[in-house]
Amino acid sequence: MTTTVAIEAGTELPPLRIKPISRTTLALFAAASGDHNPVHIDLDVARSAGLDDVFAHGMLSMAYLGRLLTDWVSQERIRSYRVRFVSITPVHGEPTCTGRVVSVEDGLATLELAVTLADGTVTLTGDATVAIN
Repeated sequence: MTTTVAIEAGTELPPLRIKPISRTTLALFAAASGDHNPVHIDLDVARSAGLDDVFAHGMLSMAYLGRLLTDWVSQERIRSYRVRFVSITPVHGEPTCTGRVVSVEDGLATLELAVTLADGTVTLTGDATVAIN
């Protein structure tokens, strides 16, 4: 889906709500990404590291945030995309991806992006630049 509404500073992207992150999701993402870090899929390893449970790959949240963008504009319109990992996403966490246009100039929109859990914890922040013409 691509957007057909006027894009201006303050425009909010439709939020992308993700189902709770399951252990199956983590295993499938590990296989697809090649990131088999056991702290994401092996409870014993996570506990030996002082954690209560495994947690999601940061790149999984980044992928969901990328999906927020490509649900809003076509992929070829994305000029830049970067993120900062802020906090972990626990297994069973329910991320919501959001974005807001902060400026429009010379046919490019700059967006602020975030991934937030149901309890308000921000796990990822970022920005993107997209062509709007």
